[in-house]
Amino acid sequence: MSCFRLIKAEKTSFPVRFMCRMLGVSMSGYYDWKTRPPSRRSRENATLTKRIVEIHERSRQTHGSPRVHAELRTLGTHCSRKWVARLMRETDLRGCMRGRSRRGTTRRSERARPAEDLVKRNFVASKMDRVWVAYITYVATEEGFLYLAFILDVHSRRIVR
Repeated sequence: MSCFRLIKAEKTSFPVRFMCRMLGVSMSGYYDWKTRPPSRRSRENATLTKRIVEIHERSRQTHGSPRVHAELRTLGTHCSRKWVARLMRETDLRGCMRGRSRRGTTRRSERARPAEDLVKRNFVASKMDRVWVAYITYVATEEGFLYLAFILDVHSRRIVR
């Protein structure tokens, strides 16, 4: 946030003269900034952001910056993909990630020996609490992975723990 925006936001709480002195800017600079029309670049950013939001909404919020940029180019708007990506970041617009993650989570060491198969791949039990199997998986969230593990009784198919 620029000094002048801060002064404008806080001028009801503090005098303008005091804030200008504390922030090391001139009062005439603040009042000049306040009456100055928006720059060409900020007007272009606002226009382009409006178009980006329209395209993103039309795509049901699934298009990311490469697809939004491609659609802008087909509409005749000349801009860079990085410019579109920056404006999408500033307005907190994100594309939808579909499909599976390509990143693997398990990397077995070449020296590691697999655990012994105690049930010899025979997943049938005649009574409860004779054969249990364990399973672990992960669920991807915005904050990272959540790991889910459970133990299943083979006979009843009930989750034991």
